[in-house]
Amino acid sequence: MPAQQPLTYQAFVELAAADPAVVGLVLKGSHAHDDMITEHSDYDLYVVLADGATSDLTRFTGHRTPELDLVIISLADFRAAGMPGFERYALARARIALDRLDGGIAQILAAKARLDADEAFKDSGEWLDAYANSLYRSVKNDRDGHSLAARLDAADSIRFLLELLFAMDRRPRPYNKYLEWELTRYPLPDWDTGMLLDAVDRISRTGDVPLQRRLFADVEAAARRAGHGTVLDAWGEDIDLMRPQ
Repeated sequence: MPAQQPLTYQAFVELAAADPAVVGLVLKGSHAHDDMITEHSDYDLYVVLADGATSDLTRFTGHRTPELDLVIISLADFRAAGMPGFERYALARARIALDRLDGGIAQILAAKARLDADEAFKDSGEWLDAYANSLYRSVKNDRDGHSLAARLDAADSIRFLLELLFAMDRRPRPYNKYLEWELTRYPLPDWDTGMLLDAVDRISRTGDVPLQRRLFADVEAAARRAGHGTVLDAWGEDIDLMRPQ
């Protein structure tokens, strides 16, 4: 099938399934998330080739249309994709259209969906410090009458907070588009999903300082239970500005 002709998802899957060099087909994006498909959703497909194999399918490298985006990649590069990187969440929630490795593709995706303990602890400490930094700046700017700066810092803090909470659960943070989808189906342990989403929404929109402080109290307790007390203690007396007054 010439690359310049319109190519549907189903037609390409049939073509790829007939190629012995293809060891996996992995669908990511909206089509991998129940109830997230719209009329604008395209198919985002990883085409995984056996290491060292040759395939005529490489002529589709870079193929991108309103219906179908293809990433053609070797098995070794697929193992490394998103480890770390922006693609990690997409692959963590991806769906398998073909697995010729007797579950090997599934194992690779499962590894992307779960941070190892050392990685999670290190990342959590770094995100906690970044969250505290933006929160502190927001509260301080609000105190000093810099309302725009306070709101911007509050919005920044939410990004770091979400990274932190998912890292503490050893999961990659979902893209903003899938945050509600993820938390509804896979809640964070010890967090009320409705309360958390409401706080994220209100703080991002308004920079509500009392709410930021109440949320920080919950985060501080969770972070100390997880062993990150030294990160918080390094803030010294400045941490008092972040706590409920």
